Amino acid sequence: MNGLKPIFEPSSVAVIGASNNPKKFGHIILKNILDSGFRGKISPVNPKEKEILNLKCTDSPANLKEAVDLAVLAIPAELVPKAIRECGQKGVRGAVVISGGFREAGEKGTELEKSLVSEARRYEMRIIGPNCQGVNNPYHPICASWPLFTLRGEIAILAQSGTIAIAFADWTSLDHLGFSALVSMGNKADVDEADLIDYFSHHGGTRVISLYIEGISHPQKFLKALRDCRKPIAILKSGRTGRGKIAAEAHTSSLAGNDEIFDGLLKQNRIYRAETFEEFYDLAKALAYLQRPSGKRVAFITSSGGAAVLAIDTADKLGLEVPTLTNEMKDQLRKIVPAGASVNNPVDLTGDGDAPMFKKVADLVRPHFDTVVYVFGDPIEGASEIVRSDANELVIFMGGAEVERTEKTLMQKRKIPVFPTPERGIKAYSQLHKFSLD
Repeated sequence: MNGLKPIFEPSSVAVIGASNNPKKFGHIILKNILDSGFRGKISPVNPKEKEILNLKCTDSPANLKEAVDLAVLAIPAELVPKAIRECGQKGVRGAVVISGGFREAGEKGTELEKSLVSEARRYEMRIIGPNCQGVNNPYHPICASWPLFTLRGEIAILAQSGTIAIAFADWTSLDHLGFSALVSMGNKADVDEADLIDYFSHHGGTRVISLYIEGISHPQKFLKALRDCRKPIAILKSGRTGRGKIAAEAHTSSLAGNDEIFDGLLKQNRIYRAETFEEFYDLAKALAYLQRPSGKRVAFITSSGGAAVLAIDTADKLGLEVPTLTNEMKDQLRKIVPAGASVNNPVDLTGDGDAPMFKKVADLVRPHFDTVVYVFGDPIEGASEIVRSDANELVIFMGGAEVERTEKTLMQKRKIPVFPTPERGIKAYSQLHKFSLD
């Protein structure tokens, strides 16, 4: 799989630029590799230190005494090409270059980047970066990045921006969903988005690939990777506007390209492009954890009339169907719901609705619809016990009381995604519906 196994599944790692200073990246990364549960040999490299975090130090890559699969470099840019050469001479097969000061920094940095790529290719070494925030694979535990995340999930986070990658990862952590891998691509001097799509299309822990990019390195290679990938891909590409393209080039020296052409390529290959960061996250979450609907008929069950109206407005705009219930279903529902509750669609249980009532209504309407949407707008104790992970059900939790937080946590620990607003939940579901039709 394109020579990336030494980077994502190393049996040994050297941290070049490791430090005893807890504020330095070389210290933070070394500590996170240790704390992530990495089971292989770890070699800190620093000519000024004898020992770091109870590990014996080597003064240079040239003097590494044992074979190393992966080198992580956090040293000044001007020292990187030589370090890559020494790593190559010692048989290192992959490197993650955290250091900045390359192509994104101007002409001198561009020459340094060319030099590091030349050295890497001489020794058939694959490079992530430079100017990146590292990699994290919780399935082969190694966090050569920061901050430390260890929860396993099913979404691979591939991003040209370290901040975007970490923010996405933080949301998966807060939602108790985790991720299958995190890669901050940086300048993509060697390994690019196409290489990563190819690798994670075969990665056992990954169900969905999420990709944030500012520009495409090799369009034809990228297009082939999209066509060959058998897993759903959610994409957020910035640099849509004139000013955005300028900002993208300043950030990682990316050529943002013609946005209309890019959009057309994605549509031809049925790849979903998010408009915003929130939509990007929601779409990946839906693709990873929601059942694929067989149609677009949606039943809403709610304890909040206002929240349900917002959900239905969004559903209507996006082409979903919200059919009125049959008279027979209405008669059956009146035996279940509180007096005065609405038995249309949505079925509004009002503030008197409890978890058993939600379940009875869902069981009654489920056979007649493609998806049941729960819109919880009041403290519903036991809500987590009635939502099924094996059925076409979508959960929207409004409210922030302790009961809601507890129930939401219980659901997401069962890998049932919960959406914080009607608009976000319905938008993600509508994209999922389109995916299921392709």
